[in-house]
Amino acid sequence: MVGILVHGDNHFIVRGQLPNRDVALALVRHWSLIQIGASMPPAFDQWHIITHEFRENLEWAVVVPGDGKISPAVTQLLGEPSARGITVHNSRLGHW
Repeated sequence: MVGILVHGDNHFIVRGQLPNRDVALALVRHWSLIQIGASMPPAFDQWHIITHEFRENLEWAVVVPGDGKISPAVTQLLGEPSARGITVHNSRLGHW
């Protein structure tokens, strides 16, 4: 599965199952810090950032709190799966 994980003004395209709220928060915490030589904790091995994917392949979307506003481009990107009936999970609004 492929999804988008949005964290404030940043986003990640992720290969893996839809994470629950706690895992989504842990993933953005881990990926938002530059950690040279760090490896992914084993509990999170099933999720990987990918750099190339077709928008039509997004199967899940998650928004977690972060600094800054979501950019217009990411807002549009979130609208595409939503228009296809995919729930955009938003931890700020309690939608999970």
